[in-house]
Amino acid sequence: MDSLTVTYIVVAVAGAIALSLFAIWIFAPAWMSYGRTWERFAAAALSVFILAAFIGTGIATGSLVVFYWDEISGLFP
Repeated sequence: MDSLTVTYIVVAVAGAIALSLFAIWIFAPAWMSYGRTWERFAAAALSVFILAAFIGTGIATGSLVVFYWDEISGLFP
């Protein structure tokens, strides 16, 4: 396997783990907290906003690390 294939596999596994943890820790409690169907769907829709916030925070943090990598790598001998 070449290094690009390994990278794709690692990203896919990390994405699957992150999505399953989101479903377990955020989506399922939000879904089970309400009894009416429309309340459950509203809670599910709001949990998708939380997922979008997590994704946005990860993209922003990763972009900052890539942009400032020269300064960050200089901190460690």
